[in-house]
Amino acid sequence: MSGKKGMKKYPLWIREEVVSRIQAGESQCALSREYKISRWAIHCWLKEPVFPKARGRKPAKTLAEYKYENKRLKMENGLLRDFLRSTERK
Repeated sequence: MSGKKGMKKYPLWIREEVVSRIQAGESQCALSREYKISRWAIHCWLKEPVFPKARGRKPAKTLAEYKYENKRLKMENGLLRDFLRSTERK
């Protein structure tokens, strides 16, 4: 949830430390006061995974896919060129 307008974003190492200390048995209230973090933020950290979501990469295209796309685009350009010639717009 952090990152929205008006919300403070805490470094990952602080989040990991707070979550691990809570899992070790310390209270949320005490850690909230110690780190000056709202109890609600800590509560949300406990519900979601500690590590941020990794942005996925699209799988690399194969040479055959590039050749197919190139052929399709050339055909499309040819069709557009023919259309413009037929309407006498160059």
